[in-house]
Amino acid sequence: MEGEEERSNNEGSFSKASIPKRIAIVAAGAIVNIIFAVIVYFILISTSGTYLSNEVDSLVDGFSAQTSGIQPGDKIIEINGEKINNKYDLDEEMNKVNSKEISVKIDRNGEIIDLMVEPTEVKSKVTGIYLDEQAKIITMDKESPAEEAGIENNDIILKINGEDVNGSREKAIEILNKNDENIDNEQGNEENNKPIEFVLKRDNAEVTVNLVPDTISTYYLGVNMKYAEDTFFNRCINGAIETKNFVFSMFDSLKQLFTGDVGIDQMMGPVGISEVVAKTNGIREFFEMMALISLSLGVTNLLPIPALDGGKILILIIEAIRRKPLKQETEINIQLLGFAILIGIFLLVTYNDILRIF
Repeated sequence: MEGEEERSNNEGSFSKASIPKRIAIVAAGAIVNIIFAVIVYFILISTSGTYLSNEVDSLVDGFSAQTSGIQPGDKIIEINGEKINNKYDLDEEMNKVNSKEISVKIDRNGEIIDLMVEPTEVKSKVTGIYLDEQAKIITMDKESPAEEAGIENNDIILKINGEDVNGSREKAIEILNKNDENIDNEQGNEENNKPIEFVLKRDNAEVTVNLVPDTISTYYLGVNMKYAEDTFFNRCINGAIETKNFVFSMFDSLKQLFTGDVGIDQMMGPVGISEVVAKTNGIREFFEMMALISLSLGVTNLLPIPALDGGKILILIIEAIRRKPLKQETEINIQLLGFAILIGIFLLVTYNDILRIF
């Protein structure tokens, strides 16, 4: 566009447009990426079925709902004063639980009943590792037991506690879950955390690492929820709920990146993306990946980093505050610096992508 790269005094050029118009022009591409992703994902989810409602379908044996008086057919309408409309709301509130007792309000055939329930605590072990299909470690949580034990990205798990993994993520998870079954739910103390022995392949050598997993507590009511009536309206509600989660998960990922919870070695570039796309199974998975890539591009492009659209928007905001533009040479240098940084990140991410593949 005339006046976008080099300033122009010609009428109708980018340079002569007002700052709000220039911001709108710069942001348009990224916004279209985000809108496209939202539309595609919404359609995919809306056509897949309805959502899980707030009505109890059945109870899980041995869990608190069974002993507290909750019955199939009850509608859970509040937990700790927070309104519950569906299973997603229920899960969100239960994830906040860290006390021994919660207030649960139910609707039983029009009668409102208040209950005090002690949710069932389930303890599990976490290692902090994430695997690809061939049991290669693609990333780890920061300060996780795996990182502290000296496990590295791109290590391949050969054995866990003496059992062969056979190059399968599913087998590795099966062995780890078997290890979880030995947890003493009554105590669950650090002293009960027995080390897990990993035999890893690293640079054509075998490395043995003993990892002591963390114990985490999760609280459950022990209820299975009933699906809402399968109507067009309810499918749209399901699409809206899941699409909102989809969009916000992207912002959560960016937050983790900037807070250091996720490292740059966990990012994926064109090489890694092409490998994932090549492994998509069917047209639905392909469109899900397309929506994810489009959302990633849109959100990333709006970051206030020079050479990205968000960087250009930041410069325009500075221009509005100063009431005069930056010197053209200064703006060009800022953009070149940002571009150099982006190229460096691109090369590093591509290098990590290649390591993960080979």
